[in-house]
Amino acid sequence: SCVHLSSLQVLVSNALASISGNKENFIYCNYLNISVCPLTESASTFMVILYNPLGRRVSWNIRLPVKGAAYSVTDPNGQTVLNEVGRDRGDATHELIFPASAPPLGYSSYTVLKTASRDLRSRLAKRIREQAQPRVDAWSPREIQNEHLQVLFDPVTGLLREIQNLDKSISLPVSQNFFWYNASIGNDDSAQASGAYIFRPNRSEPFRVAGRARTYLVKNKLVQEVYQNFSSWCSQVVRLYAGQAYVELEWTVGPIPIDDGLGKEIISRFETSLQTDGRFYTDANGREILERRRDYRATWNLSQTEPVAGNYYPVNSRIYIKFQLTVLTDRSQGGSSMVDGSMELMVHRRLLYDDNRGVGEPLLEPGVYHDGLVVRGRHLVFLDTVESSAYQHRLQAQQEFMAPQLVLAPGGGPSFHRGQRNLKQFSALKQELPPSVHLLTLAQWDPSSILIRLEHQFERGESANGSQPVTVDLLHLFSSFTITSLQEMNLVANQKREAMNRLSWRPATGAARRQPYPPLNPLGVTLQPMEIRTFLATIRYAGPSGGQGEL
Repeated sequence: SCVHLSSLQVLVSNALASISGNKENFIYCNYLNISVCPLTESASTFMVILYNPLGRRVSWNIRLPVKGAAYSVTDPNGQTVLNEVGRDRGDATHELIFPASAPPLGYSSYTVLKTASRDLRSRLAKRIREQAQPRVDAWSPREIQNEHLQVLFDPVTGLLREIQNLDKSISLPVSQNFFWYNASIGNDDSAQASGAYIFRPNRSEPFRVAGRARTYLVKNKLVQEVYQNFSSWCSQVVRLYAGQAYVELEWTVGPIPIDDGLGKEIISRFETSLQTDGRFYTDANGREILERRRDYRATWNLSQTEPVAGNYYPVNSRIYIKFQLTVLTDRSQGGSSMVDGSMELMVHRRLLYDDNRGVGEPLLEPGVYHDGLVVRGRHLVFLDTVESSAYQHRLQAQQEFMAPQLVLAPGGGPSFHRGQRNLKQFSALKQELPPSVHLLTLAQWDPSSILIRLEHQFERGESANGSQPVTVDLLHLFSSFTITSLQEMNLVANQKREAMNRLSWRPATGAARRQPYPPLNPLGVTLQPMEIRTFLATIRYAGPSGGQGEL
């Protein structure tokens, strides 16, 4: 809720002030997804603080709405950062783009200063805008490319046509478009309507939003983008940042029109020529990957009565078909593979009838202007070999779920502690965690104890590098405190692990075996694939004299 979000932001502001040494007026721009941020649009100088909640260093591309034509950006070490001022979005006249990074479980502060305006023609010399033509022409295919990927577009329709992985020398013809299912209001087979709890289209084949998209292309040193406009209520930006190993699709859908009296359920569909035998894969709450088979259940003979809805599954963070083409989501969505070689994800719905499942009204959200809800989201598309894909999508999905958070400030605030210097970069870890290990929990237990959970985020056998056992030195991991004693607990931290008494099962063959728990060594805590280990640590804070401040 808004109240909880506000309380959390106050907590973060207090922590930043204590660690950084500055009593800034920290600002959170909650509407950056629609390019609204009063501070960046009005100030001639400001600070951008990037907080990273992960246990490894991350890089992030920052986009801020601004009204100036030229800016300088400096990192925590005072070095100049390459930036671009791009096309206008929202109420701002321009958009500032620059790459940033933050240390593990820490933050980095960047300083932005508006500079004297330069000639926009020279400033954006490499910016290319091309309007899609509604005719067949002998143009070269539109494309965007970086060090790792090349993405091709059909010059006539403006739609995605092919993705090439330049590192692996593999390519795959891929088309992507938006479709809508006509929501059922009930029929002779069933009176069940599609609604808030029920997805039930009235036919198996969806309708295209548009057969082609009007497009233009934008290129600069940091990012290449193809803007696609499918209709007055459906658009998308296909984006490649420099050094990025995936294609980013940022879609904007809504308000969904209902003047024709039809409820609509909008999907983004990817189509290839791959023969996948009805098989596709989705995650279970971001952890284990489950194989799905169209019109099939492993434990009973399925009599399919809903050919579309009966093949939809929850997609919490990713869906893929093996070649491998993987799509990461930024939120939980419904997804399926209705035809071999295809994947689809539901991005928006607007319905006219109640499904009689308890809400008592149709899914007809009015939105800000009372003409329907507008949603914006991102899909990240990876093309790689089956052997290499897990390492890519595991790490990126985790970074999307625990994305770096932006905090802004005007700069120049008074010192938090007299004589304390302004700390522009901080990490609560002395060293990064291995890529396969996630710091799942770091929480205060009592004034002198903390709860720690470490998670191995790879499954056994899915990655040659990521699926190996990993050992972590917990005793020397943290910079803000010293661990004086460590006790391993069960998963929910209400019992010592050594005191656990599990049920003994009689195997079908052979003798029952119980693995004794090895003695705990804080200098070498080993995690097996998919394992979560929980620890209760007694600690002593380093304090101001330790040079790190308090956690």
